Amino acid sequence: MNPVDTLNLDLRALGTFIAVLDEGSVSKAAIKLGVSQSAVSHTLDRLRQALGDPLFVKSGRGITPTRYAQQVGPHIRQILDDLQSLASGPFFTPQSAEFTFTIAANDYQRDLLLPPLVETLRREAPGIRLQVIPSGIPSADMLRKDLCDLIISPHAPEATDIMQRGLMADRMVVFYDQNVREAPKDLAEYLQADHIALLFASGEKPALEGAMSARGLSRRNVVTVSNFSGLPEFLRGSDLLATAPERMSNHLLRDFAWTPLPFEFKPFTLLMLWHRRNQNDPAHRWLRNQVNSVAATMNGLNQ
Repeated sequence: MNPVDTLNLDLRALGTFIAVLDEGSVSKAAIKLGVSQSAVSHTLDRLRQALGDPLFVKSGRGITPTRYAQQVGPHIRQILDDLQSLASGPFFTPQSAEFTFTIAANDYQRDLLLPPLVETLRREAPGIRLQVIPSGIPSADMLRKDLCDLIISPHAPEATDIMQRGLMADRMVVFYDQNVREAPKDLAEYLQADHIALLFASGEKPALEGAMSARGLSRRNVVTVSNFSGLPEFLRGSDLLATAPERMSNHLLRDFAWTPLPFEFKPFTLLMLWHRRNQNDPAHRWLRNQVNSVAATMNGLNQ
């Protein structure tokens, strides 16, 4: 028998072989495959050349597989099944999965969404470990270079290879210590007050600062912190104001009163961002669904 000519082997040819083997007829195999009989015959000729065996021989009015064809049939069928599984993506079972999933999120998103996510992982996927890194104002390269698997942020990079999904809406409000002062009555009182400002560790300013500058508004920032976690201790017992997302009134800033901003500033949407290459990965998709479920539960509680 000649060495196998792998150049004449392809998935379509192997699929044709299995169809003829199953149907026991070239004509029936052609009908099953939706091709002509001559196409099936031509493919069988290529396979005969590649495998060095007649594969099928005439038997009465039909054909019968050779001993070699009967022997290689299960192997070829397994190859096709394995390739079909490969095309469907890697197998994923949450209970048996073992890997680390990295999420980039600033402290607001981290404290809001990720503790409930960890509860889900410990219950349904105990082998999946969660690593959280700060996102700042995220860039597309964070996902392109695998610095993280997922970003949760209201800021979406402008890039066609970055996918996104909205999780929940929020708005900026003004927090203050109600034991020390009252809420600012108007824009003038807001601008005249002393404020705690935010400047991300990477150097970027929140969108609010840019929006105020565009309107020619300025306020007195007497303290600047790198994340929202720095707000409570500066607010407590002082007459300072802090402008932060309203949903923080449910956790980090729950001890303080709040009032709406005294000027128009559109609400924002908290987004989940990932790279296109992970769009159909079953493990990544499962984790995205868990994050979305956490957000959906919170949306329900805040309706």
